[in-house]
Amino acid sequence: MKIKYLFLLLVLSIFCFSCSKKDSSKISIISEKNIELQILESYREGLEELEDGDALYAAKKFNEVEIMFPQSDWAPKSTLMAAYAYYSQQYYFDTIEELKIFIRKYPKHKNIDYAHYLMGIVYYEQIVDEKKDLKSIISAKEKFNYVVKEFPDTDYALDATFKLDLIDNILASKEMYLGRYYFSKKKWIPAINRFRKIIDDYETTIYAQEALHRLVEVYYVLGLNEESEKYAYLLGYNYQSSEWYKKSYAVFDKQYEKNQKKKRLDKKEGNIIKRTFKSLFD
Repeated sequence: MKIKYLFLLLVLSIFCFSCSKKDSSKISIISEKNIELQILESYREGLEELEDGDALYAAKKFNEVEIMFPQSDWAPKSTLMAAYAYYSQQYYFDTIEELKIFIRKYPKHKNIDYAHYLMGIVYYEQIVDEKKDLKSIISAKEKFNYVVKEFPDTDYALDATFKLDLIDNILASKEMYLGRYYFSKKKWIPAINRFRKIIDDYETTIYAQEALHRLVEVYYVLGLNEESEKYAYLLGYNYQSSEWYKKSYAVFDKQYEKNQKKKRLDKKEGNIIKRTFKSLFD
């Protein structure tokens, strides 16, 4: 009897253990599915709110995914989507903060190039006045330079290169504005420094020609004819057909300027005569 009783207990214990193992496995599978459903639900809600134009609530839903499930593959994607949600409504500060988190946490992510590019765009879009807003200009330039250097074969690098040219023109215009101001006040040294900076740092911009001409003028006024002629030569060598070269040429040849004025007057008179002649037959 004792043997039968012990055998029965053994069978029951094995059966209970087996049932317990099956139940825990089932619970584990359900839990995993619940987590995945929660992630997908929060992410889907974020997308819907973003499409409806509620960027703040969309970002909140995306952040829920990153906070509750930081180890999931959805976490970095959600952080980047939160950044885009803020950007879509021009919440620039929040956009930058989200991008900083993404770059710090996921430096090897496949979309890291986009994160750096978007940060550059955010700085770029905050440029309002080149005479005052230097911080945004410098930050945008640094970030676009990084994109071009680190991700050269991407579309982001191509657009960043284009925007870097625009930024250089903005910075050059700031230098030109100050240079003209100093020139008008006869503060020759500060004026020379500003014009030289354009030649040294922004030689491919639209302000390079004027900067060379202004240096011709300044050095001529100071009586430093050799320096003045040097910059006139550079201007003529690179931009011989430009109006700025003609102005520089006139600095050394006053008769040339008189002849140019006479040509303009003659042309104007000729046009008047021509228009009057045509009107006789209308």
